[in-house]
Amino acid sequence: MMKYLLTLFTALLLAACGDNTPPKPDVAQEQTPATAANATKTLEVYKSPTCGCCGAWVEHMEANGYTVNVHEQQNLQSIKEKAGILPGTGSCHTAFIDGYAIEGHVPASDVDRLLKERPEGKGLTVPGMPVGSPGMEMGDRKDAYDVLLFDENGAQVFSHHPGN
Repeated sequence: MMKYLLTLFTALLLAACGDNTPPKPDVAQEQTPATAANATKTLEVYKSPTCGCCGAWVEHMEANGYTVNVHEQQNLQSIKEKAGILPGTGSCHTAFIDGYAIEGHVPASDVDRLLKERPEGKGLTVPGMPVGSPGMEMGDRKDAYDVLLFDENGAQVFSHHPGN
């Protein structure tokens, strides 16, 4: 039921933000491990038109087999609120895929795992902008960071990415 409500919420969010594309016929159906393998790999990304690291993250996702539809807007706060991003866990861009929110510089491998395993939650976030995360590459430096699985009650570590 939670996944159904999250999928419905995402469809309403996209409609409110100007994307009037009708949902696919199976959008409201629960995903099972068997159908998750066939899940869409299309991301709806909301970002500032001037953010270079957001563009680099989009390129990372495209290089890893995702289709990305970019929606540029100056103020993303309403998108973050509608996605349920918790205070202190936000970043510079917000994306939606298959009923989940993806906040910030989440690696494609973690999005792949999310779509395969379909855990209960609203989505994944990488709080802040850790150096070395996808889109935040700056030479050889890589900071350690966690990808968090979040819902309205909090967040837990989904994966850890060690630094150097």
